[in-house]
Amino acid sequence: MAERKLLVLFGSQTGTAQDTAERIGREATRRHLQCRVEALDSCDVANLIHEPLVVFVCATTGQGDPPDNMKMFWRFLFRKNLPPGSLCQLDYAVLGLGDSSYPKFNFIAKKLHKRVLQLGGNPLLPVALGDDQHDLGADAVVDPWLLALWDKILALYPLPPGLEIISPDIRPPPKYTLHYLPEDSPPSEGDLLPPAAPGAAPSELHPFAARVVSNRRITAPSHFQDVRLMEFDITGSGITFSAGAVVMIQPQNCPEDVQQFCKLLRLDPDRRFVLKPTEPGTSLPPLLPQPCTIRHLVTHYLDISCVPRRSFFELMSYFSTNELEREKLQEFSSAQGQEELYSYCNRPRRTTLEALWDFPYTTCAIPVDYLLDLIPHIRARAFSIASSMLAHPDRIQILMAVVQYKTQLSKPRRGLCSSWLASLNPEEGDVRVPLWVKKGGMKFPADPATPMIMIGPGTGVAPFRAAIQERVAQGSTGNCLFFGCRQKSKDFYFQAEWEELVAKGFLTLFTAFSRDQEEKVYVQHRIQENRRLVWELLSTGNAHVYLAG
Repeated sequence: MAERKLLVLFGSQTGTAQDTAERIGREATRRHLQCRVEALDSCDVANLIHEPLVVFVCATTGQGDPPDNMKMFWRFLFRKNLPPGSLCQLDYAVLGLGDSSYPKFNFIAKKLHKRVLQLGGNPLLPVALGDDQHDLGADAVVDPWLLALWDKILALYPLPPGLEIISPDIRPPPKYTLHYLPEDSPPSEGDLLPPAAPGAAPSELHPFAARVVSNRRITAPSHFQDVRLMEFDITGSGITFSAGAVVMIQPQNCPEDVQQFCKLLRLDPDRRFVLKPTEPGTSLPPLLPQPCTIRHLVTHYLDISCVPRRSFFELMSYFSTNELEREKLQEFSSAQGQEELYSYCNRPRRTTLEALWDFPYTTCAIPVDYLLDLIPHIRARAFSIASSMLAHPDRIQILMAVVQYKTQLSKPRRGLCSSWLASLNPEEGDVRVPLWVKKGGMKFPADPATPMIMIGPGTGVAPFRAAIQERVAQGSTGNCLFFGCRQKSKDFYFQAEWEELVAKGFLTLFTAFSRDQEEKVYVQHRIQENRRLVWELLSTGNAHVYLAG
């Protein structure tokens, strides 16, 4: 009898595709299939020729781009020299997660499906196109598609004699078990992660702990929005970048939230533990030190401030000893309860920590082994770098709006990363932030003589400040910037800097202060007023146009 094994591969930017892939993994286990769930870039693509059955789950980002954790796989898959029949032994299915308000809706899933077909793969089903715009979200497509998928898979790989599908009422095993160390065991060396390879540039797995040099509010104290210019020291990191690059910052939860979480779940923050995988072959979470304290796990790893997904409520329902809570949790995890869940979670942006508060009987019954199945890890946040190495060697500057807004919940919503960064005070000693740098989506002209028209309202001006600093250092004068904000006196970022460059002949600047007069004026009005100059730069100067919001 053929070996009953399934590989689920995901390409995920915000965690939704990963969450769906893990759901497929749980459903496969209930059907007694040997199942591995991996990010596309973590699997050895060359081994695909030996895989009998693969389900791909992938998101589309930006303008039809693959997510970061499938970029290497994508490049390999589209190599011209791959033989046409190389995947002829593969049965596969592709599930796309997208948003139909974007022109390249589910572009990556469609293209992946077509390419695997070209390479000889045998599709079990048509590609599924999940759509965030649907009233019930992607699940409207995912739920029925998965039912059809399991029918196909069980027809090819019937259940072994004497085995039945494990009931959804039976709790799935945790991915890891958590073993507490004796309280008197000697502490390890600061719970360190394995070191990076010598000379390797900092990366997600090995970020650089950059010292915060300054953290300055640059909007007027009376302005509704708190915007910071922050500077980090990257001396000795080996990081190099040019204008248009992006800095990834790994945030952490605030001490009050960590304390509240530990209290709710009756956890001792100072207890140390090691993780052991339940299934042989499951790798440990790369970003967690071994051994680790509960405090470190909750502060640096568990995303207790994210809006919980459907899978969170599904898993929670298994732990519930209270009938009322269990019924509500089951409703939130059912296909019929998705509108209700949206109103409870997504619309008001309720956090995981707040949801735990609302289910007190269930929360205090959560087995510690399930924490990593229940709560995703904190994702790094991307910021456009707002400075050039030519102007500020060994430094990275970012322009950051502190995210805070109201929903129907009494407590204001706060951005995890921006609130944490805003709270850091370099005058209180050696304050450090884990970061690494990656290429951004903007490529500026290699020739400094090529004119540039930059349209950067608000904090969208950040990458253009880096580009202008770089080009000024190279002697370029063809820099034209359209900048817009609310009021000249309150949120005109880098005013003095721009005015100095204008005076020296390096910059042509047009400003639109929308609230400084009766009728609102935006950057598009200034572009229209200066259409002759814009057309001249485009038609005779071959200017490049850049827009950032």
